[in-house]
Amino acid sequence: MSGMHSMATGTTTLALVVVAGVAVIGILGITVGWVPPVGWKKVLRPRLWGYGTLTAAVGMGAFLCLGPLSNRPAAHFNLALVGMAVFFLGSFLQYLSQRPARTDSLNQPL
Repeated sequence: MSGMHSMATGTTTLALVVVAGVAVIGILGITVGWVPPVGWKKVLRPRLWGYGTLTAAVGMGAFLCLGPLSNRPAAHFNLALVGMAVFFLGSFLQYLSQRPARTDSLNQPL
């Protein structure tokens, strides 16, 4: 094994571990409403934030495994793009979790 191959393997492993860690944080947000300390003041709806985080992690994992880290990236190019679209959907859900919920004319949440 060459030094470059071991560096690429280590970087790939690190990227997939980070994606798995983000998925676990998303599951914690969904189940118990926990948000990392960085987002405590911004996130108004922790469960929606958890769904967005989990969706983004699944999308990024799919993109990485079907795109740049695949043995045949050209064969899975369209699926990798779908994974990236799912990542952006998760990011949009995270953005929505930072906005206040809609209210009716009596200022009661819908």
